[in-house]
Amino acid sequence: MAETILTIAAALIAIAFVLAILRFFRGPNAVDRVVGFDVLTIISIAVIVLAAVVEGRAIYLDVALVYALLSFLGVIVAARYFEGGEE
Repeated sequence: MAETILTIAAALIAIAFVLAILRFFRGPNAVDRVVGFDVLTIISIAVIVLAAVVEGRAIYLDVALVYALLSFLGVIVAARYFEGGEE
């Protein structure tokens, strides 16, 4: 049962990856590309968490957490850049 759920999760992640890649490359403007990149980082975090579950290694969860924090900071920096605001 658990293997079936993990396989379904991997398939859904793969579908999300394809859709995010399409948004990243076909985005009509830079903001759409940033959103696509953010979704790709979330998908990669999901892959790391899925690998942690499959391998049974909790250290991968720490890696996913650090990657999520860095991704969040990157999106904030991009949002500030596109906002054009300096305060």
